[in-house]
Amino acid sequence: MSKKRILFTGGSGKAGKHVIPYLLDQGYRVLNVDLVPLKHPGVDNLIADITDSGQMFNAMNSYAGLDELEYGNGTPTFDAVVHFAAVPRILINPDNETFRVNTVGTYNVIEAAVKMGIKKIIIASSETTYGICFSDGQTDPKVLPLEEDYDVDPMDSYGLSKVVNEKTARTFQRRSGYDIYALRIGNVIEPHEYQELFPHYFKHPEVRRRNAFCYIDARDLGQIVDLCIQKDGLGFQVFNAGNDQNGAIIPSKELCKRFFPGVPLSRELDEHEALFSNWKIKEVLGFKEQHNWRKYVKEPES
Repeated sequence: MSKKRILFTGGSGKAGKHVIPYLLDQGYRVLNVDLVPLKHPGVDNLIADITDSGQMFNAMNSYAGLDELEYGNGTPTFDAVVHFAAVPRILINPDNETFRVNTVGTYNVIEAAVKMGIKKIIIASSETTYGICFSDGQTDPKVLPLEEDYDVDPMDSYGLSKVVNEKTARTFQRRSGYDIYALRIGNVIEPHEYQELFPHYFKHPEVRRRNAFCYIDARDLGQIVDLCIQKDGLGFQVFNAGNDQNGAIIPSKELCKRFFPGVPLSRELDEHEALFSNWKIKEVLGFKEQHNWRKYVKEPES
């Protein structure tokens, strides 16, 4: 059986450079579409700009590598598109440029994929849609834990661009009937960052308030993307992509009392259950965390 072909935008970024190797290990063939190539064995690269609609249509109808010329059957259709390419946060580009690249780029990618008949599309949304991360001043959520039915309300250009992208995805799903899933990705942690960052987080938990203490191991994010590729028939869906527990040593209820006093809880929380809830990916996709931070960082003695 031939490998499933995946077109992956933004695979050279912080998350993508770990997600793509995971997908390769699962037996997929991956074409990375980015402005900078990803140097990893088995990865094919295509340099392209997501803000150029013509380039996206061309990429969706591209060979994944020179070897595919040998078949003599023209360019095969990609089985799925995974769209991670974006300006990754505020204060890298001017706000209007962040919004333009992220929204126009996502529109172009989804439009090209749908019109090329690619029936599975996964896009990177963000935990910033909940309006805490890049707010001006200290903002409280309306309720905890943060779940996918929350009335997302960011006040920044990046979070707003991700809200718009979710609406774009929903629009194209209604038009096409294809499966388009949006992942609200938590704060991405690479393997080396546990030792570098988490001891400081434990000493100064307040620095994680803007992320609602969430994290997603980049390799576990690979599993989530793989599960999305495999799971058909859900139409348009939004999934929080986070690990099972908070990136903190303080129990969840105490975190709420110390850092979100007065914010109501919609339900009881387990001792260290993530305030950025991943219940849906566990129940709907079958996600099983592999990389809890406790595997890599020793919890400090009290």
